[in-house]
Amino acid sequence: MTTRTLIVLRHAKAVHVPGLADRERPLTARGEHDARRAGEALTGMDLRPDLVLCSPSTRTRQTAGLALPDADIVIEPGIYEAYPDELLALIRQSAPEVRTLALVGHNPGVHELVMGLTARDGDSGFPPGAFAVIEAEGEWAEFDAGRGVSRWSPKDD
Repeated sequence: MTTRTLIVLRHAKAVHVPGLADRERPLTARGEHDARRAGEALTGMDLRPDLVLCSPSTRTRQTAGLALPDADIVIEPGIYEAYPDELLALIRQSAPEVRTLALVGHNPGVHELVMGLTARDGDSGFPPGAFAVIEAEGEWAEFDAGRGVSRWSPKDD
């Protein structure tokens, strides 16, 4: 049976500018730094996604580009403001040849997705720039609760 690895990455810290549309908010300098650190942590874990599904917002695209610069990044409009069940439906549409998939999105959807897939109680949150790695056996079309392999947050260091 094939092991599938899902990386769920929340966008890094973004600016709050009055009048700027939410989708257009860019990363702060700290956010850029943390996105690079997330990428370094993933590289250190020898995790290189075959495909990245990314929300169309500026901050998620910047996070994906900084954390996963060599990956195939696909902008997926359905990730923006998605509920966990909608995110899981997108994940389940992934092609069989994709072994490691990254999803770059927003809270609360990504955090609730991670909670649902790993059945963690007393979770400490999912701050900007954090990621979780989840493994499950089988095909993406059947992807469901798996084992949480690791979590990383810029606040951990």
